[in-house]
Amino acid sequence: MKKTILITMTALLFTISLLAGPGSVAKRIPAPSDRTTGLAFDGKAFWTVDRDSDKLYRIDPADGRVLATFDAPGYFCTALAWDGQSLWVADMDFTNTSAEDYCGKIYQIDPASGRTLKVIMAPGSDPQGLAWDGNALWVSDNGTKEIYQISPDDGTTIKTLKAPANDPRGLAWDGGFLWLADRSRDELYRIEPAQGRVIMILPAPGPYPWGLAWVQKDLWVVDYQDDEIAQVAVLTEGAYTRTKERSTVVTFTHDMVNFGPGTVTGLDVYLALPKGRPTQEIMAIEFPRTPDEKLSDRWGQEVARFRRAVLKPGARLTTRMRIRAKTYDVMYHLFPEKVGSLQDIPADIRSRYLADDDKYRLKDPVIQAAVREAVARPDHPYWIARDIYDYLHRKLFYKRIGGWDVAPTVLERGSGSCSEYTFVYIAMLRAAGLPARYVGSVVVRGEDASFDFVYHRWVEVYLPNYGWVPVSPDAGDQESPRDQAVHFGHLENRYLITTEGGGGSEYLKWDYNSSESWQADGRVQLRLEMIADWEPPAKK
Repeated sequence: MKKTILITMTALLFTISLLAGPGSVAKRIPAPSDRTTGLAFDGKAFWTVDRDSDKLYRIDPADGRVLATFDAPGYFCTALAWDGQSLWVADMDFTNTSAEDYCGKIYQIDPASGRTLKVIMAPGSDPQGLAWDGNALWVSDNGTKEIYQISPDDGTTIKTLKAPANDPRGLAWDGGFLWLADRSRDELYRIEPAQGRVIMILPAPGPYPWGLAWVQKDLWVVDYQDDEIAQVAVLTEGAYTRTKERSTVVTFTHDMVNFGPGTVTGLDVYLALPKGRPTQEIMAIEFPRTPDEKLSDRWGQEVARFRRAVLKPGARLTTRMRIRAKTYDVMYHLFPEKVGSLQDIPADIRSRYLADDDKYRLKDPVIQAAVREAVARPDHPYWIARDIYDYLHRKLFYKRIGGWDVAPTVLERGSGSCSEYTFVYIAMLRAAGLPARYVGSVVVRGEDASFDFVYHRWVEVYLPNYGWVPVSPDAGDQESPRDQAVHFGHLENRYLITTEGGGGSEYLKWDYNSSESWQADGRVQLRLEMIADWEPPAKK
């Protein structure tokens, strides 16, 4: 009977959860009616509008008590905004609902009397959200799936942005960024107004988010289904939240067969040892065969080393590692204005993770030219990372063709695997002065009981005041702004990270999860199989 060696790892316990930090619900008050759509804040009280009763309500933010009621200016009102003096009301202006014959209108209202002061045409027929940025109105349109900045004088369109997802509703302005609610995904998006890039994604507080209003440092959300107004914390502490705990057992197998005719000599097999991180807790690692030694490479990655003096023709060496772990869905809450400067990056991080390596080639003219083209703000770590991330979406598409080419070759070719995307992204980040490294993992492929032999590698970028943040540059190659953004600072719970490195390793080389080195007397043909089997923990 084989002896099982158990290595118990100290689990890293992270207390940050969705119960606190950005996205948490601080308060809920009842909506004044049961068909509430729009929401605005006038500095002292909320305004809501009901699409069924065609009423405007001014309510107390403390308890939802109605302070005043007016007739709405239209018959299908959907959104509100406050400009400091007047209330703006968006309306779909239905003529015949059965024929879907409608057009969008926006009314300026005197808040004291409810009198209409002005009417302008909306940029689309289906306006669902309104916001005021201090100079202009913003309108989200559910029909066109776009967001418009328009003149309050006559409705002239100033700018048009693509909506993050397919069901845009309420809008709000926080002083520098837009917020938008999406009904289908039940999410709230912070949007950079220059290009429409999604900066942050938070869960909606209810099943049908509609109207939005920004008050000091929080976002207030009307939910059309729950008939309530929720206060969602935004500008609060907490670098990330983690949810969706997954308990799992992963068995990683490295299998090597010598088909001969020669003899393998001096065989070493290296298995990367996973460690606790914000995305995972390692409960235990088991080895059916005791490792010959445990080593640490120049990046601090620990490996278990297994040695075999001779592997004769027809012989086989199977090395296994069994890991009990918990993995999590982790979402980083990245505020560009909270990210520190390049000068705030610790010296040891800069010295290690700005260095060149064989796969990167930082001084290559292709890399240097790409950085100059991509980066608009070379002094801001967040925008360096985001500009290069978005640049790669335009320049590369995902394709696995075998082998790993160097970063300049991949960029010129225009396609690459996850590892090749990783090499290009790290090369460009480091060439721009921003430290970056990679991690490698095994992946759940479908059900809890599944196997993986493809694996995945991605980048971690160092952002001052946040630390190492996960970015998967190949996964962001998507159509919608939301699906592009979700892979910048977000990791699902289907990954078990085994490997962390900044470049070539003396043990793993450029591989991850495992590697091997060997010599042979005569000609040999080797069969290598590396596979990870996932299974749920045994039921009690």
